Amino acid sequence: MTNWRWWLCSLLFVATTVNYLDRQVLSLTYEEFIKPEFHWTDANYGTITAFFSIFYAICCLFAGKFVDWMGTKKGYLIAIGVWSAGACLHAATGWATAHIVGLESIAAMKAVQAGTQAALAISTTGVYLFLLCRGILALGEAGNFPAAIKVTAEYFPKKDRAFATSIFNAGASVGALAAPLVIPPLASKFGWEWAFIIIGGLGFIWMFFWAFMYEKPEASKHVNEAELEYIHQDDAAEAAEKAALAEQKSIPMLQCFKYKQTWAFITGKFFTDGVWWFFLFWAPSYFSNQFNAPATSGLGQGLIFTLYAIVTIISIGGGYLPKIFVEKKGMNPYAGRMLAMLIFAFFPIAALFAQPLGIHFNSPWWPAILIGLAGAGHQAWSANLFSTIGDMFPKSTIATITGIGAMAGGVGSMIIQKVAGNLFTHAEEMGSAFQFLGFEGKPAGYFIMFCFCGVAYLIAWSIMKGLVPKYKPIEI
Repeated sequence: MTNWRWWLCSLLFVATTVNYLDRQVLSLTYEEFIKPEFHWTDANYGTITAFFSIFYAICCLFAGKFVDWMGTKKGYLIAIGVWSAGACLHAATGWATAHIVGLESIAAMKAVQAGTQAALAISTTGVYLFLLCRGILALGEAGNFPAAIKVTAEYFPKKDRAFATSIFNAGASVGALAAPLVIPPLASKFGWEWAFIIIGGLGFIWMFFWAFMYEKPEASKHVNEAELEYIHQDDAAEAAEKAALAEQKSIPMLQCFKYKQTWAFITGKFFTDGVWWFFLFWAPSYFSNQFNAPATSGLGQGLIFTLYAIVTIISIGGGYLPKIFVEKKGMNPYAGRMLAMLIFAFFPIAALFAQPLGIHFNSPWWPAILIGLAGAGHQAWSANLFSTIGDMFPKSTIATITGIGAMAGGVGSMIIQKVAGNLFTHAEEMGSAFQFLGFEGKPAGYFIMFCFCGVAYLIAWSIMKGLVPKYKPIEI
């Protein structure tokens, strides 16, 4: 039997890695390179990250339908082509901003005095250009997971799909670990623009391999009869399942909002998705501002790498804990999952101690480790939160509820990003006049955000438990 399916799975892994790298270039170049060049404040950066969060969520609602409509091969090519083009376009924003505001060069743009009308024009123009580029990036990136999941369904029998999905999904972790080691050195050596171009260009290289390697299993010259038979071993059972699903009533989208179970899922996503995006977008800036550990330094790279290494290793156990509760303790799946989520909801409390311990010991390693624990708690929480949909809703409605939750998470993330950016700018301007629990200025702003991030999961869990106190599947 040939094993072509695993070669395609490796391509999915690479695509997911590139997807995550492209998303990280901005956060790892913002503080040292982009912020001073465009005369930005943290409020400007917060606007950009907020827009990306909500626009990505909106695009996710339609990405799956687009891939189904275009077909796997064309749909994936278009998705990665769009996001790679969007990534590379970031590099032109400096030149375009200088041209629009009437300056002869980027050097002249940098030399403009801060606080002047010219500086305001540069920052405003730059923000709008970055919003355009981030929008294109979000539009394409939204297609990655729907396309990858569709490929696994085409090329793997049911018993192998979870393993194949875990392989390509590991690309997100690899991308997070590689980003601080790759992107800052590129920006330092060649300029921040080339960091976007080089990382973005990886997607175009991937497209070449995808165009020549992917065909449907039946049409692929690399798949022999034995592998084809292995791939299609579930066809009869899946056909029967689809027929049964077709007979099952689906809940219209507006009617979904009548159920407390829907609002429980919305609550879980709204309160917690933004916490993950906050750490993702602001951690490099935090280490640079608070501990003088810029992303281009060995210390800064080590801190971000350590943070995501902790997230990757610990979050692996997220799916096993509820299984223990169900199989060993005899709990129903929903009760087991909610108990696991309560346990994981305590992990982000570690973020409450990141700022005090970091300042007390004058070491950024405490925040890196504690934020890593909080991030690991989020990933484990998120995996179980998605599983509650299957516990409560009929299969015919799972995709609808997932889309509603993604939108709620996007709205929550947008609010957190915008609040964080404005808060940091205000705290920095106020200086010692802005105080919170023993901290002043921008460190006080960071501590306020860490406090919310630390308790957000317990708030969400409490509301979810209040809405749906015990296992109660929806019957239609």
